Amino acid sequence: MRNTLTVKRPSPTTVLYKVSTRSANNSVPAQIRRTLIGLVRILLGLSLSCILIAKAYTSATPRWKGHSDYASTFLPSRLIEISNASASCISWMYLAPITLTIFSLIFRKGYTTESLLVIRGMGVQTTTSSPTYLSTATTRFIPTNMIQDIFIHEAFKGFEVRFYLAIVVEGEHDVVVVFPSILPRRKILEEVWRGARSCLHEPKS
Repeated sequence: MRNTLTVKRPSPTTVLYKVSTRSANNSVPAQIRRTLIGLVRILLGLSLSCILIAKAYTSATPRWKGHSDYASTFLPSRLIEISNASASCISWMYLAPITLTIFSLIFRKGYTTESLLVIRGMGVQTTTSSPTYLSTATTRFIPTNMIQDIFIHEAFKGFEVRFYLAIVVEGEHDVVVVFPSILPRRKILEEVWRGARSCLHEPKS
């Protein structure tokens, strides 16, 4: 999968490097495709939620049913009939794992975004996006006085050699890998490495 690098410089002393596996194609067909995929996810999630509600309703006690028949007030009767029919055809033993699988696919982003924020005189912040829309990104800030070195190294990943950008932190045995999930190609790493080192420290007069 091709990785795209975006560089932003909010100020002369700050630079943000962002690498993403998301397609950079912003053409009209690409936007339409992304919109349709989003609508399909929403409709699939609503349909599955209706089936779950119908299944819970059919399995409830008569007393609970008398206090929880609110679906008919805001849902079309045809949708309620389809949900009830679907709920009656499948047991909880199969519905539960199917629901978990489908919802995990609905809320999965399908792409990864990682970034390195460099602030001169303060430090760097690494960020890795979460795989789903329900969780937050993972971030870490490393002060400048804790950074001993920034370098590009190579390692084996499976049966191939991959390059990675690493930060040596004072007092830590392991290095901090930048863009650990994506591991972009060497050309991107070299650009980030040069820019991060030049921005991190004050220029010599």
